[in-house]
Amino acid sequence: MADDLEQENSPNGADEADKRGPAGQQADTQLLLNTHYVKDLSFENPNAPLIYAEVQKGPELDVNIDVQVRNLKERLYEVLLATRVKASIQEKVAFLVELDFGGLATVGQDVPKNQIERLMLVEVPRFLFPFARAVISDVTRDGGFPPLLINPIDFEELYRSRKERGAQQVQAETA
Repeated sequence: MADDLEQENSPNGADEADKRGPAGQQADTQLLLNTHYVKDLSFENPNAPLIYAEVQKGPELDVNIDVQVRNLKERLYEVLLATRVKASIQEKVAFLVELDFGGLATVGQDVPKNQIERLMLVEVPRFLFPFARAVISDVTRDGGFPPLLINPIDFEELYRSRKERGAQQVQAETA
């Protein structure tokens, strides 16, 4: 009985029909996130310890997030969420956080090249963001401040605005 369970749960015991897509064709993974990681992290608390005495309400926040993509080799990409947060209390810097949170993503052979950009700039960042958000929350808490929970990001909208800016730049250059 235990041998039967092992065989059923093992990858080699999987039914070949389960691995096939429509019309019996072999299914190909469109996007595989191989790993995610902290590439660079910096937390600065330049006005400690006096800044803690001045905390009476939440700090003013300046949050910037940029998505950077680098092709490492065919169909393998590094996607970085470059996040910069500056918090100020009464015009004094409370803390600065800089985080480059990365992921390695592989794109399937069946994905057309014209769809790769959107996958790297929208889908992979959607996956990475909660992990980057947790790192920032932890580091601000460990720095003596309430945990900073960055609001969710609409990466689809960021992608569209990036495309629009690129189109406007091309028009300006050709005019």
